[in-house]
Amino acid sequence: MDRMLTPARLLGDELAAFPLTPGRLMYLLKTKFQDGPRVAYYRDFVRPAILHTAPFEHTDDPHCEIHVLTSADDWLNLLWALKTFYHWSGCRFALCIHDDGTLPEKACKHLRTAFPAARLISRAAADARVEPLLADYPRSRSLRAENRFTLKLFDFHAYLEADRMLLLDSDILFFARPAALLALIADPGCRHNSLNQDWRYGYSFASEDAQPPLGFSLPPLINYGLGLIHRGSAPLAWIEEFLALPNIFKNQYVIEQTLAALCSARFGFRMLPAEYDVRMGARRPETPSRHYCGPARHLMYGEGLRELVRGGFLEVLRRGHFAA
Repeated sequence: MDRMLTPARLLGDELAAFPLTPGRLMYLLKTKFQDGPRVAYYRDFVRPAILHTAPFEHTDDPHCEIHVLTSADDWLNLLWALKTFYHWSGCRFALCIHDDGTLPEKACKHLRTAFPAARLISRAAADARVEPLLADYPRSRSLRAENRFTLKLFDFHAYLEADRMLLLDSDILFFARPAALLALIADPGCRHNSLNQDWRYGYSFASEDAQPPLGFSLPPLINYGLGLIHRGSAPLAWIEEFLALPNIFKNQYVIEQTLAALCSARFGFRMLPAEYDVRMGARRPETPSRHYCGPARHLMYGEGLRELVRGGFLEVLRRGHFAA
């Protein structure tokens, strides 16, 4: 199938957008093929096939809600994340999709078709609802306006209607039933948040700085991409307090992860089992899912989608035969 890759097919939109010169052609080809032809094939040709699979009509189980943030760049990956989770888990947890403000209408239509029962929250609607909640929290209000990733914290909790939330990033794929995660969500005795472990240090205050005085222990490698979050585990007063910590703004790219880790640690926290850890390198076959973040993103296509497609995942979904 890799023989189907040609410059004209791969670069159709880009070739039409600007006058083509030899230099621009070389740049476009280098960009497309920088991770190899297999990645380019699965990313650009196979990935859109998820649009032609059967919808999940009943995502309305109120016991737990899935909350996801998406954008113009990652909504197609999100479809894979959600459909692999619903397929392998057999669950039909309620779904709330948050637009970061860049989601095009075409993407909205595809998301509504794929998940007719889901709530799709536009950025404008979210602003109208969440900004008044932050009126008495000036640091939080300013941060949310400037950093779209913090919608994963402020907006997810503002719109959460269940007692428990399944946090799910768009760069996660499932390959088998996530039994340990589902057991944790279903356990009525579980009173703590539980998230996956990161592959490296990922907090917004620098690792060489002394940990700020907190009065509680902060685990060093919490990743805010997959896990169980409880309602009320991130009060706005806590977030506003944490935003006054020294050096909290040193790395804006992970500040929402830092705040979520701080809130979870104060609320009560245990790391998800090691099978959900974020890792680099090839996927371990015994793991039920993989978080393809950072340098592993290209493997989401060349490894993850390839494994799913070769295993017949798309054919199963096209026929509407989902896991029970």
